[in-house]
Amino acid sequence: MKYSSTFSSSPSLLFIFLMIFFNSATATRFNIPRLSPIGGAILQELPESYSTFRQRYVINFKYWGGANASAPILAYLGAEASLDGDIAAIGFLTDNAVRFNALLVSIEHRYYGKSIPFGSREEALKNASTLGYFNSAQAIADYAEILIHVKKQYHAEDSPVIVVGGSYGGMLASWFRLKYPHVALGALASSAPILYFDDITPQDGYFSIVTKDFREASETCYQTIRDSWSEIDKVASQFDGLSTLTKKFKTCNPLETTSELKDYLGNMYATAAQYNQPPTYPVTVVCGGIDGEAFGSDILSKIFAGVVAYRGNRSCYVNAPTNLSETDVGWSWQTCSEMVIPIGIENNTMFQADPFVLSEFIDECRAFYGVSPRPHWVTTYYGGHDIKLILQRFGSNIIFSNGLRDPYSSGGVLENISDSIVAVHTVNGSHCLDILPANKSSDPDWLVKQRKIEIEIIEGWIAKYYSDLKAI
Repeated sequence: MKYSSTFSSSPSLLFIFLMIFFNSATATRFNIPRLSPIGGAILQELPESYSTFRQRYVINFKYWGGANASAPILAYLGAEASLDGDIAAIGFLTDNAVRFNALLVSIEHRYYGKSIPFGSREEALKNASTLGYFNSAQAIADYAEILIHVKKQYHAEDSPVIVVGGSYGGMLASWFRLKYPHVALGALASSAPILYFDDITPQDGYFSIVTKDFREASETCYQTIRDSWSEIDKVASQFDGLSTLTKKFKTCNPLETTSELKDYLGNMYATAAQYNQPPTYPVTVVCGGIDGEAFGSDILSKIFAGVVAYRGNRSCYVNAPTNLSETDVGWSWQTCSEMVIPIGIENNTMFQADPFVLSEFIDECRAFYGVSPRPHWVTTYYGGHDIKLILQRFGSNIIFSNGLRDPYSSGGVLENISDSIVAVHTVNGSHCLDILPANKSSDPDWLVKQRKIEIEIIEGWIAKYYSDLKAI
């Protein structure tokens, strides 16, 4: 395997590009006897490839106790975005590097940022054949290759690795520990909805929690939102109704359908709930605007006041021209291939019903990409059904952390599976809050306590590892 490197201006950060193998259909001849119990002909052609691409990861040596001390490695597993923003945004590693004397490694997910196969993003996203290598199994195999290489390169074979990830990255972290226990001693999986596949979690779990968050913030706010959808339909049905809504909500372009407005509002409420973190608490901000009636006392004026409170004063709202980000493009493929999370809306929320219909989803993905999603692949490859029964005697050393105000917590692991596969959650927490940078001036006591519990659990894993290492 070949490697190439470049260095940053900071002596403590090393930016490295690693060449990763594909598992493709290129045939190579091997004279390897079959392992079949009944014998037979030697297999002459195996699906192997030696194609490589440059994959980016970042190393921070500043706090590391060194290989001689078998000091640990904290590894952040990148998700559906460039690594650039994550390094500063994920505070758990740097906040605890001194305490653990840890080497910090952050790895970018293939097909995002600068870790693009096939030479260019255009070529990598060209068709289903090139996109076929864009999946979670390949991603965690990349992470294993890189971490093994890092340990070998710095003679840190005995340094325990703790992998950390949030959301989709949290799922990857938990799956990585299960699939690569020889590489990672343990995993912190923050806000990882690993149970939001197949029919394990009710499809309306996400929007039920969004509704609960708003209702707990303000009963009148909740009721106004619930009544607003029919009011939007009522206005739209009148003569020049879409024009009226366009003016009412100061849209950036004239509304062509009510779906443009409804989708905007629905996404705003969901985002506010998912990231309802201190000290601002966005749900409270939205409801403060709705209940404040700054633009009038009718339902739609209240809703618009909520938009302004959340988004701030702008020249226009809704349907602004935007460029799709690499996350938009990449996550669209991932959810249309293997990460089929069946989120739908039933009649028991503050939203209009919009159930997830698998057949319709398959048709849409097939029309867009020319391939059908694999809705049952995640549970086939990683598991998920009867998770406590399966993992309590098989897996170990995973923390599933959640904030119960996070809508995705509905698909998370909220109960201990065993003594070492544990659920740590807080009633008021939001999405991935525990792995964001600590803020002594604004972090509430419950968040400080949650992080303290997680750190002490990881310290226990490492102490046990050192004890076993010494004994061996």
